[in-house]
Amino acid sequence: MSAPKYLAIINKIELMIRSGEYPEGGKLPTHRELAHQLGTTPITVAKAYKELAEKKLIESFVGRGSFVCNHSQLSDVIKAESREQESNLSILQPCLSSDIVERLNQVFSQVLVRGNDDLFGYAEHTGLLHHREMGAHWARKFGLDVASGEQMVLVNGAQHALSALIECYTQPGDCIAVEALTYPGILSLVNLLGRKAVAIPIDQHGMIPQELDSICRETPIAMVIIVPSHQNPTAATMSVERRQQLADVIHQHQIWLAEDNIYGFLNPSVIPAITNFVPEYGFHITSLSKAISPGLRCGYIKTPDTEYERLAAFIRTTIWLPSPIVFAAASLLIASGEAFDMAKEQRNMAIRRQILAREILGHFEIHAQPDSYHLWLMLPEFWNTDAFTLAAKNKGILVSSASYFCADPRAPVPHAIRLSLMAIKSEPELMVALNKLADLLRKNARFDYTHC
Repeated sequence: MSAPKYLAIINKIELMIRSGEYPEGGKLPTHRELAHQLGTTPITVAKAYKELAEKKLIESFVGRGSFVCNHSQLSDVIKAESREQESNLSILQPCLSSDIVERLNQVFSQVLVRGNDDLFGYAEHTGLLHHREMGAHWARKFGLDVASGEQMVLVNGAQHALSALIECYTQPGDCIAVEALTYPGILSLVNLLGRKAVAIPIDQHGMIPQELDSICRETPIAMVIIVPSHQNPTAATMSVERRQQLADVIHQHQIWLAEDNIYGFLNPSVIPAITNFVPEYGFHITSLSKAISPGLRCGYIKTPDTEYERLAAFIRTTIWLPSPIVFAAASLLIASGEAFDMAKEQRNMAIRRQILAREILGHFEIHAQPDSYHLWLMLPEFWNTDAFTLAAKNKGILVSSASYFCADPRAPVPHAIRLSLMAIKSEPELMVALNKLADLLRKNARFDYTHC
């Protein structure tokens, strides 16, 4: 006996939502329109829509119609706040020790005591030239070729940078190439803004240039977003050769590059930015959120020479300018050298914690750089990633399932989880959490093998 027709409609709409054909927030056809398209009745479509609403995939409003729900996975993959009894290994951020917090308090007090009219009024462009110069100085230290602050646009962190670039340089319906496993914040932006994410295969070195070239030949790609260092979630860092190869593909196909290089400070030696090899198409993004504090919402975009005015005008139109006060604090830290000392301290801490993690989880397959904030832990084949995530949560440990990072909803989900090593302030507490995870893996491994 064949399945009821409304179930086939449900499956079809689910696939279209997950593929991005029906983007988050997008309006669905009316009952009558879809019934006409599918050769069925409005009643059948209404039944399918009802079940989709119950599954929280769509929502309907009297007089307005039905819309795809805005399902941001960020609240799932990033648990910014956790209960007291939970160990949070789900969020990538620097370790906010009491010393760092105290220094930030001092810097902001210093800014407010010294504050002048420039910090409390409007500013031309996207902020004060001195603040943009300090952004150029910060990015230059970690591999970016930038002549002066006049090439820099100020934004409220890297996420705002990505949002501004997508809105300013692509149109609704455009295809944006992303790494096959990528930060869910990128996927949320692409879907929310009505663009389509196109997953580009990756290997242990990051996005594969030949795959990007092949897809660009078949699909009109408007922009490519790349995380070249300590990629989230795989922790891959690209060699100079890989960066040059990707730049060649970008130049050949004349597509915009958004290079999200917020983890570049973790590299043991300076690696040139991809943007250096394709300056006419490359936008380089960096910020202080990962190196110093997520609350320091200071992001910097180096633009192609031809695009500064256009992007600056877009920022002015949408938010006018980011707060000069936080950039004043950031600039004091950068000018004094303290920002670089703080970043170095975080990197040294990441190295220690990677060693601890490998001592405890070394029997399992781990992907990470020796100085990454996180690691990509491969699970035994019998573990479902979401099931393991839930099992870890039941033991008071928050981790991020691989399912959150898949750019192609039709692709198999890797048997992996992402573990952040930095959000927990205490290394003994981190060791306890990692040992619990190791016990969970070993216990279920023994159970599985003895019951085969």
